[in-house]
Amino acid sequence: MNLTKEQEEQVRTWVASGDSLSDIQKKLIELLEATMTYMEVRFLVDDLNLEIKSNKPQEEANADTPAPEAETPEAPAGSLGGVSVSVSKIQRPGAVLSGSVTFSDGVSADWQIDSMGQLGVVPPSPDYKPSQEDLQTFQQELQKQLQAQGM
Repeated sequence: MNLTKEQEEQVRTWVASGDSLSDIQKKLIELLEATMTYMEVRFLVDDLNLEIKSNKPQEEANADTPAPEAETPEAPAGSLGGVSVSVSKIQRPGAVLSGSVTFSDGVSADWQIDSMGQLGVVPPSPDYKPSQEDLQTFQQELQKQLQAQGM
């Protein structure tokens, strides 16, 4: 779907204010009546050369006050070696399991396991590559998270 320049500027504003991809997707549908899939929104943000900001400070501020279950689509995050992993209760299209990971450098990415059992990481930008140590730690922590949830 092609957006007008005004609509693209609105997306830029939402990204600058810290909205997540799913927040932007909802606003596109509700406010601009532009229906887009999650991946289309991700491609749009990439095409506009924008970068989704991490909500790290907000998460730390809310660490003592857990959000209600209905508002939290992620299972509790585990942390090992500066890498934290969470498993989403709502799976991405085409994924058997999905969630997010924050690497030791503070950069967050999405991850998914497809029906063939292949693990994939979707970096926030095409040029981002986590360290080998972070990738190994991520895989270990993901395995612990899944075992703890009986998966």
